[in-house]
Amino acid sequence: MKFVCETSSLSTACQNVQRAVSAKSTIPGTEGILIKAVNSELNLTGYDLEIGINTTIYAKVEEAGSIVLNAKVLCEILRRIPNQTVTIDCDERNFATIRSGDIKYEIMGISADDYPELPTVQGSFTIDVNRKMLSEMVKQTIFAVAVTDAKVVYTGIRFEISDGEIKLIAVDGFRMAIRTEKIDYHGEDISFIVPAKTMSEIFKLSVDDNDDEEGRVSIGLGSRHIIFEVNGYSIISRLLEGEFLNYRSTIPQSVATTVEVDTRSLIDSIERTSLIITDRTKSLINCVFDTDFIRISSIAALGTANDKVSADIEGNRVEIGFNNRYLLDALKACNTDRVKILLNGALSPILILPTEGESFIFLVLPVRLKKND
Repeated sequence: MKFVCETSSLSTACQNVQRAVSAKSTIPGTEGILIKAVNSELNLTGYDLEIGINTTIYAKVEEAGSIVLNAKVLCEILRRIPNQTVTIDCDERNFATIRSGDIKYEIMGISADDYPELPTVQGSFTIDVNRKMLSEMVKQTIFAVAVTDAKVVYTGIRFEISDGEIKLIAVDGFRMAIRTEKIDYHGEDISFIVPAKTMSEIFKLSVDDNDDEEGRVSIGLGSRHIIFEVNGYSIISRLLEGEFLNYRSTIPQSVATTVEVDTRSLIDSIERTSLIITDRTKSLINCVFDTDFIRISSIAALGTANDKVSADIEGNRVEIGFNNRYLLDALKACNTDRVKILLNGALSPILILPTEGESFIFLVLPVRLKKND
């Protein structure tokens, strides 16, 4: 195999594909990038048996072939080459020579025959959605995904697609995020759960400031795997299986207090009050919702902090405690200047919504306050 390629193009593609490469593995090849050169194209693949990323770029192919090269080494070499083009030549012993100007590397590769085959996605369900919209939806839900959980399904984001609507749901036992948008879909109702790692890669590959707002993401759903086509990349992932939370039943149906407040002002106040909190396991803030203000305070080993934010409040006075990080994560995920907060007493979860509609719903469980707080 021998080809000549633009250095920056190959470097960018390898850096993106590398995110699906295993850091350490006993399986030959999964720590590398599979490179296939044919006609005038390079096909690049990274796959750690859970998620695979594949893309194709232009190259001048002088001799067709394939090889697996160590991803970390290859990416570092390409990142540091200053010249515009690079030549990679591999012999029958899988010995690769990388040249660019006066720069030359010789590294040992692995036979492409030892690389695991990517799963095929066979199914009847396909849908296209706006890339920018999906990226925003992921950003506003992924913070609530469980990092470690006995139920693996909570380490992913649940998709619900029905007539004219797509909904993403994430939950970790302490908070929940629901994001809903209208789409042009009129097929049968369908739901599936995608690992958070996969959705994180979708988000990263969706970011392209030079692209128009009408860019699309194509989603192909199989029985056990799913494939996303975005920005010239194919991301294939296993689906998570198991019973997901009946999240609708966790949303409080009654409201005793309704609050409207400036989002940025509330975030700033909580961050100021949290400055004295040094123990993440005891990151408790006390919030009092009363008439026309929210009073926020914290007590820590270092001392105390108090602050107040103006707000429009209707209903009962409520004093309630929160993990400051959980509340901040939800507020920072809001994409509106003002938010509506719904409360039903000191022990009931709160809901954070836009002032109009329900494009997002963030639920945060309270922390029981001590009587002497």
